[in-house]
Amino acid sequence: MSYAILEKKELAPNTVMMQISAPLAVKKMRPGQFIIVRVTSNGERIPLSISGWDADKGTVRIIVQAAGRTSTELINLKVGDSITDVVGPLGQASHIEKYGTCILIGGGYGTGAIIPIARELKALGNKVISIVGARTKDLVLMENELKTVCDSVEVSTNDGSAGIKGLVTDVLAGILKNEPVHMVTAIGPVPMMKAVSEMTRPLNIRTYVSLNAIMVDGTGMCGSCRVEVGGATKFACVDGPDFDGHQVNFDELVYRQKMYVPYEKKASELYACKAGCH
Repeated sequence: MSYAILEKKELAPNTVMMQISAPLAVKKMRPGQFIIVRVTSNGERIPLSISGWDADKGTVRIIVQAAGRTSTELINLKVGDSITDVVGPLGQASHIEKYGTCILIGGGYGTGAIIPIARELKALGNKVISIVGARTKDLVLMENELKTVCDSVEVSTNDGSAGIKGLVTDVLAGILKNEPVHMVTAIGPVPMMKAVSEMTRPLNIRTYVSLNAIMVDGTGMCGSCRVEVGGATKFACVDGPDFDGHQVNFDELVYRQKMYVPYEKKASELYACKAGCH
């Protein structure tokens, strides 16, 4: 089967949106799930959050940021190129129900994954507020699309070039002071998800985080994505990726994510050298 890239759009430096043909994978997709792709037959398998899908057209939308060799290989492909594999949907769907007021927080490329969640929460009658965080204005993703599926969208940037100057937690703190909040979901960098969870913990607000643990097979067989949640070992690929943020051992998650950094850096250097030799 050919998994052709049907559309590609640059959203920010080194970050692109892609629409990929994957008619079998999209048949049962739900918000919060992910896919695993393999760019080439000899390449590694990488998990990517689902940012949207069209069951009629058989397409899945992903947001990819060049963070290592494989993600760089992927965003270097052009419309009309194909990737080797798309496996999914994988993982459990997000907890979608009638809560009341919901805050969805997206950091970096994780912002794309909150759009399907926002759409379904809104459809159930929830009040949905999104917070998008980035370092600068140029790195703010998906703001306009989020406005079409949320009651309001707040933006924070580290340098103040868009929205408020500060972090997503600064925006969240302001909302929590002004109105009752019944559910929070955060998707993005681990430090951000940890900070959000620590902010909502004393208020006993139900808080979900989507864990981007290291994965290989995506079926729970290899154990690479094991995480500690509530003192028990869970596997992000089959038990998650969403978990109760108040129960996650973030320190262990960070430790495991750093285990292969030297190898990832070496692979990126080799790919850059190879690309430069062509």
